[in-house]
Amino acid sequence: MFRTAFSKSRGAAWALGATAGSAVTGWIWTSQQETPAFCSNDNSSVLGMLQQVSQRLEHLEHLVGGKSIASQRSSTKDSPRIDIVLGAQWGDEGKGKLVDMLSSGGYDVCARVAGGSNAGHTIVVEGKKYKFHLLPSGVLNPNAVCVIGNGVVVHIPSFLNELDSLTAAGVDWKGRVLLSDRAHLVFDLHQEVDGMSDAGLGRHKLGTTKKGIGPAYASKINRTGLRVGDLQDDSWDNFERRFRNLVESHKQAFPSLEVDIDEQLAYYKAVAPRVQEMMVDTIQYTNQQYDQGKRILVEGANATMLDIDFGTYPFVTSSNPSVGSVLTGLGVSPRKLGGIYGTVKAYCTRVGEGPFPTELPVEKNSPGFHLGHVGAEYGTTTGRPRRVGWLDIPQMKYSATLNGFTSLNLTKVDVLTGLETVKLGVSYKYKGKYLDSMPANLKVLEDVEVEFEELPGWKEDISSCRTFEELPMNCQTYILRVQELIGVPIRWIGVGPNRADVIDRGVGWDLSESPSQS
Repeated sequence: MFRTAFSKSRGAAWALGATAGSAVTGWIWTSQQETPAFCSNDNSSVLGMLQQVSQRLEHLEHLVGGKSIASQRSSTKDSPRIDIVLGAQWGDEGKGKLVDMLSSGGYDVCARVAGGSNAGHTIVVEGKKYKFHLLPSGVLNPNAVCVIGNGVVVHIPSFLNELDSLTAAGVDWKGRVLLSDRAHLVFDLHQEVDGMSDAGLGRHKLGTTKKGIGPAYASKINRTGLRVGDLQDDSWDNFERRFRNLVESHKQAFPSLEVDIDEQLAYYKAVAPRVQEMMVDTIQYTNQQYDQGKRILVEGANATMLDIDFGTYPFVTSSNPSVGSVLTGLGVSPRKLGGIYGTVKAYCTRVGEGPFPTELPVEKNSPGFHLGHVGAEYGTTTGRPRRVGWLDIPQMKYSATLNGFTSLNLTKVDVLTGLETVKLGVSYKYKGKYLDSMPANLKVLEDVEVEFEELPGWKEDISSCRTFEELPMNCQTYILRVQELIGVPIRWIGVGPNRADVIDRGVGWDLSESPSQS
């Protein structure tokens, strides 16, 4: 677990990385003054702490055969590695923008590993908006190969339409999009069933995107699904037989379901050659690229609080959009992972149903109205207005624990501009007692009392700021307080909607990199 301490002097902060055994694996230090910060637990000085770190590193170097751990870490920037951008809240945090920025800076492969067309990322390049649902937004980098991993469920019509839209926009993607032969297919019948299932729940509906994701994953788990690889020419008879069986099983469960089987089969037979051009064994490809020294970037879909295991179940998606999906949805070893970048809005939003502890009302001229209006909070996939609220620190600490973030990407800080005060939800209380973790029981989560911390707002336009020091003092204070409370260094700060409207504080604010590189 990360430990943080902040000096009372403005801008002085340090974050100490997680420990492996007894050895500290990373630390961060920044200061605008020379005032020393002190450990909040034992009041030992930073110098003393670093001396302890040095001693422990020397001990570990001896154990691993004398090779300096620091020298190993200092080479990570140029070494093969798999970095990951994940959503840390309920989705729509702005992951795609960071992926787009990172992919243009030296990544050879960009990948999606889970979910389907229920995900949505919007990128603004030179005033032009690009909306992505299945493709990694890294496709805008002409030098990056984009991989759709085995953990993704693919609706072929939507996938091909997305590619056609890129062609119409002048983006040359051909030869750079690879589709896993193990990825499962989403059929139109899955989308129909998705809507029927949710409507049947009445007032207890889950608020799905009706993109067929849940039913497709259900077919996968029931072992009745079909995969991209089944569209190969020599598998067509098998594809047709299994598709008919899939339709029949769904019609038994949903008698009103209507499927034109012959029309569907004709469509897939017609598009099969186009799909085959992109079909590869992405497990083999990705690991070969890693072995060849290539750098790989994974673009997470959805977000941690929508994880089927760790989210606010049942108001979740049907996959695991947390860090574990990288291993199972791409087919790589955990030893190959590098930076794990959590993307978090400077406030909080969610689409659909489910508990939302820090949610705000959206009456005109209220903070909630400001966040929704200024932030343009409408779902990329559904177009539905997003619910809005203050940043939820207990939720973010939970997300950081699950994913092991090495740094954070704090987005849409500019949206807070103009508010007289800004608030942070800093703790949960239930029946008069503080909660130590995110409750699994939704009734408890719905009934928690959130304690807020209020900070002064700022009026200055921050969209042209490109360094942390250029930000208004109140804005700096807010960011440092968020960093302190979550316990993970904030490396990137979003100050506007455009591609370049980001402050990058550098690798010194990323625990996966050596501080000596900053």
